[in-house]
Amino acid sequence: MHWWFPGNASSVGGQVDSLFYVILYVTGAVFVLVEAALLIFVVKYRRREGRRATYVEGSTKAEIIWTAIPAVILVSLALFSQPLWSKIKNSDTYPKNADRLAVEAKQFEWHVTYPGPDGKLGTDDDFTKKDELHLVVNHDYVIELTSRDVVHNFFIPAFRIKQDAVPGMHILVWVRPTVAGTYELACAELCGLGHYRMRALVVVQSAAEFAAWLQSQGVAVTGTTDTSATAGKGAP
Repeated sequence: MHWWFPGNASSVGGQVDSLFYVILYVTGAVFVLVEAALLIFVVKYRRREGRRATYVEGSTKAEIIWTAIPAVILVSLALFSQPLWSKIKNSDTYPKNADRLAVEAKQFEWHVTYPGPDGKLGTDDDFTKKDELHLVVNHDYVIELTSRDVVHNFFIPAFRIKQDAVPGMHILVWVRPTVAGTYELACAELCGLGHYRMRALVVVQSAAEFAAWLQSQGVAVTGTTDTSATAGKGAP
């Protein structure tokens, strides 16, 4: 846990943090070098008595160098981050046996739809909870994300997940929580006057606790909904 990061609670959080630090160190080093050069030039070429200003023509060589170096850095960072980006964002790599949930954003609420006793999303026995996302620890989920009105952003800092919810689009998000606890789901896209209060609770619990919660919602727990049998599915 870092003093400026929330604790990591997902299977990809550590890799996201490592990538963040690589980018931070590279861009930080460039920032220091540029600012140091700026200070040197300010001092070296400052106005002095008896010195006349001179006109200096541009240098094609210098322009090529200062264009090529950032380009190489940018492409290198893109290639370095591509495997992790694909793992998180490419739905073709998501676990085939992951459970499905649906999350609909609207001003200024999160509506989470869970499968009913049949264990299948999109059937008549589904049920919806407002501003509550319950997940089983060490269990794979694919969340179908959409919006009813404007663009929102599905952001769970502890999971290192941040994805726009766009009206008319159904965007898939994969997550595997690894630490039980209660976390925050926030909207990270300015979506209106009530944006500041658009938040929900993310409850990561054991399979037994999740089954008890389902029963408290009036959902009959059967073999298809008892996640104790499927908890701990492998991440991609």
